[in-house]
Formats: sequence, C-alpha cells, structure tokens
Amino acid sequence: MKRILLILVLLCTTIAQSQEKTFEKEVSKISKRIERITKQQKDSLKAKVIDIDKRLEKGEITNTTAETLKKEVATYHARRIEKLVGEQERLLQLLVQDKTNGKIATSEDVEESITDEDEDNIFTIGSKIFRLNISEGDLEERNNRRKERWKTKNKKQRTTTTQFVFAMGLNNVLNDNDLSSLDNSDYKLWQSHFYELGWTWKTRLSRQPSKLYFKYGFSFLWNNLRLKDNKIHVKNGDITEIETFSNQLSESRLRHVQMNFPMHLELDFSKNRTYDDGRVRDRTNRGLRLGVGGFVGFKLGTRQYLEYRDDTNVEVEQLQFDNFNMNIFNYGLSTYIGYRSTSFYVKYDLNPLFKNTETRNFSMGIRLDLN
Repeated sequence: MKRILLILVLLCTTIAQSQEKTFEKEVSKISKRIERITKQQKDSLKAKVIDIDKRLEKGEITNTTAETLKKEVATYHARRIEKLVGEQERLLQLLVQDKTNGKIATSEDVEESITDEDEDNIFTIGSKIFRLNISEGDLEERNNRRKERWKTKNKKQRTTTTQFVFAMGLNNVLNDNDLSSLDNSDYKLWQSHFYELGWTWKTRLSRQPSKLYFKYGFSFLWNNLRLKDNKIHVKNGDITEIETFSNQLSESRLRHVQMNFPMHLELDFSKNRTYDDGRVRDRTNRGLRLGVGGFVGFKLGTRQYLEYRDDTNVEVEQLQFDNFNMNIFNYGLSTYIGYRSTSFYVKYDLNPLFKNTETRNFSMGIRLDLN
C-alpha cells in the first residue's frame, strides 16, 4: 500500500512539473510572438517612411502628400499591432484559465508532431494544438507585398503591348503616282476590296510614360481588283495587258495575296493614369492615335476569277493561276488616324504592281487595333 501511495505521489509531482514547464513554455512563445509582431510592424513602417522620403526627394510627390502618406501608414501599422497583439493577449488569458483548471497539455503530448523549427509558432490550450505562421509577417502584409510586386512587374510589362489587327476597305490602282488617275481607273472603285489580318507589338520608346511608340508586326492581305467593261487580264510575255473578253462576264476579279511586315511610329494621346500615391502609368488605345510608317512584304499567290456564259448559255466558272507578271516583293507607305481602337487607314505601294508598268496598288479603309 505504501509503495502504491509513493508511486501516486511521484506521478502527481511529475504531472505538476510537466504542466508548469508547459505553461511557462507557452507563455514564452506568446511573449516571443508579441515581440516579433511589434518588431515586424515597426520595421515595415520604417521601410515605408524611407520610401516616401526618397520619392519626396525625387520630386515625385509633394510635402503635403508625403505627410499624408506617412500618417496613413503609421495609423495602419498601429492598428495592425493593436489587432495582432490583442489576439496574443486573448490567447494568454485562455492559457491562464486552463492553467487554473489543470487542462494544460504536457510537452510530451505535442512534441511528437512538432519540430524544433516551428515550435515557437504553436501553442496549446487544453488538449488542442494551434499553429501560427508569422515568421514572414502577417497575412495582410504579405498580400500587400505581393500586390506591390505585381504592380511593379505589370508596369514593366506595359512597355510593350500586343494588338490583333483587322482592316478592310477599297482597293484600286494609281498610274504614274497620280491620285487623279483614280477617275480613269480600269477597275471598279466600289467593288474592288482589300482585307487584312495581322498581329502587332506596340513598344514605348522611353522608360517613362509617354505618347510615342514603335509599332511593328506582320499581316496577311487579300487584295481584289475587279475590271470594268467586260475586260480581263491577259499575260503576253513580260507584259500583262487588259483586253475585252469575248463573252459577257458576270465576274472578272484579280486577287493577289501577300504577307507584309508593317512598321509605324505611333502617337497615342490616351490620358495617362495617375494613382493616389503619385505614380503615373501610361494607357494605350484610349484616345486619339496617329501612325505613320510603311511596310515590306512579298506575294504569296495570284489568281484570276472569271464567270460567264458560253456560246451554249452554260454558266462557266474559270480560275486562272498565274503571277500575271506581278512583282513578287513589295514595299510602300501607310498611315492611319483614329480614336481608341478604330482608325481610318491608307496604304500605298511604292513599287509597281505589274512589271514594266507604272501601276501601283492603293488602298484605304477602316482599321481595328484590338488590345
């Protein structure tokens, strides 16, 4: 009996000592966390104040704005300290209550699942184990840092944007670089069309927000020319002539497809965005735009479509594959002016459309640059 009583006394003493040690350990952890929270918030506040002072020295913000920003960040971090420390104080109160009720878990109960690395970030109340991870700052602080990093990254990316380009309009030719020759053109003005699909990159020419950009890319063009007066294109050696067809035509269309590499200097007068903290960020395709430049490219193929009724009144659709003495390589000038994504577009080939001629392709229409 005496031996049993001795064992019970030793067991109670051991449990009491374990609870005492565990209680002290938990209190120490909470104390460390309070110190860590306070230090992290103060360090973060100090770094932000230094950043505000640097921006003030560079002239990015005024003295009034700097003082306002300092007050805002000081208030924010004071509230964060009050909130986070308050949470730790409530945990301490619960810990004291469980200590009084004898519900503190022993160290052995928790050490099996907790490593030395995260020991300071756990606490126990009763038989429950709670974990905290504040070694890198509280969650809101980390989220704010992520947002700042994303803003910086996104700002750098905005030096170059991409656009999908679609254009369509009227297609015709000029003779001897004379605009008035359109009045006497062999091609129908309103029935000759062009279509363009492409992709462009738009790069700001300065590191800071500005209005000047370099725009470049590639595009595919489908140019259609419909002849007047029942005529067709006929290839005679090195010369392509326009001749009257023997039957009545319902369609006479010459299509040449080409791939171009356009390059433009663009003035984009979109209003820049200014943030509350004084940062300025450029925005594109939000206002008036003007582009001036040119293109180089090459022909991908040429064909002539003919539709008519033969002598027996049978409908005939004829497709002629030939280059019709067209120049393979082409280059020229182009410009556009518009608002937001829609522009009026003009394009003019500097080299002749056909070899041994002074006939040059001329196009004008509507252009869409979609971000």
